[in-house]
Amino acid sequence: MEITLPRGTKDYGPEEKILLDSIISKIKRIFELYGFSPLETPIIERYEVLSAKYAGGAEILKETFRLKDQGNRELGLRYDLTVPLARFIAMNPMTKMPFKRYQIGEVFRDGPIKPGRTRQFMQCDADTVGAKSIYSDAECIKIALDVFRALKLDVRIEVGSRVLLDSILEKLDVQLDKRLETILILDKLRKIGPENVEKELLELGLSKDLIKNLMVLVSMKGSDEEKLRRLSSFDGASGIKELLQVINNKSVVFNPSLSRGLGYYTGPIFEVFLKDDELAGSIAAGGRYDSMIGNFVNNKQDYPAVGVSFGMESIMLAMQKKVPLKKCNTSVYVIPINTVVKCIRIADEFRKNDINADLDMNNKGISKNLDYADKLGIPYALIVGSDELQKKKLKLKDMQTGKERMLDIKTIIKILSDYGKKN
Repeated sequence: MEITLPRGTKDYGPEEKILLDSIISKIKRIFELYGFSPLETPIIERYEVLSAKYAGGAEILKETFRLKDQGNRELGLRYDLTVPLARFIAMNPMTKMPFKRYQIGEVFRDGPIKPGRTRQFMQCDADTVGAKSIYSDAECIKIALDVFRALKLDVRIEVGSRVLLDSILEKLDVQLDKRLETILILDKLRKIGPENVEKELLELGLSKDLIKNLMVLVSMKGSDEEKLRRLSSFDGASGIKELLQVINNKSVVFNPSLSRGLGYYTGPIFEVFLKDDELAGSIAAGGRYDSMIGNFVNNKQDYPAVGVSFGMESIMLAMQKKVPLKKCNTSVYVIPINTVVKCIRIADEFRKNDINADLDMNNKGISKNLDYADKLGIPYALIVGSDELQKKKLKLKDMQTGKERMLDIKTIIKILSDYGKKN
């Protein structure tokens, strides 16, 4: 038997997992700074929930993993965290509104594989349900700005509107049954270019004159003010103008062609791109989806909603280019010289003081232990022999500088604690 991973999946070794956990910790902290609370949902959903009319749409269902349980019931692996949120609200109608939740978890799509896109990947979502205000949309974009500032990634956020695109298509007399497909084709503009987009629109049945007028409107150049002024007669333009004024950030720009590839968006939408790699795909995205949850619940009550989602695979690739990877989280490696029992107690004392500590239990020599600590990037080594214990001063070695000092345990704890706070 050849031992391999399923196509489109990957292992995270310690170096990558440490980086991943660090990123998630920063994102989680920012979610909570904005008042969002955690939610956890199953990775398996009933297929009829995932394929509901107002869920992700036909395109994403092509990439949905389907399975059956032993009772022959149709199930599927979740393809995002938004549909499970809608299902949760439908099952918990007494939830206090507005409901601000975040969820961090694995999602699955049986689609094409490329760098930054796997079939099992992690999303970090924050959504507000029960708020119609444009300020909730702005808050999601501000969260994205804060997250990438914390990660020290320079980004550009493009903002668009499904209302605006629908209005443009309506005034250009695009047939109602072709509007969603037209929007999904426009969403490919960055990936496949104008010529291929025009070709697909022609294959959809749109006339050459209509396509020409449409491409002029969605591909216009100029400042945000100029673009919005030219589109001011279309519904949705005023909402985007207000949104940009609320955010007031030079990294946030208006893109008339932005449409997002999912069927449930109903208002402002946005995507986040790395400034130094704008030809790559987005690393975060979101928007307003005011109809989906209400259609799930089906109780004639409005459930306006808006959210932001971070793609961890793409963020990981960007971060790996910018930060050195840590091989472990250990702060100090304790090296016993025939003093293992005493060293276990010393390591326990470090842990009581919130210091990550490990120690040799294989009775290796000092040089081998120091080499081990060096290979793992452990910043400090503590050498403990009977002489050191008798003098009540232990040898602390800084593995980066090579400097060694004889110190009492209280001073060592202070040095290691300070190091942990900074790192």
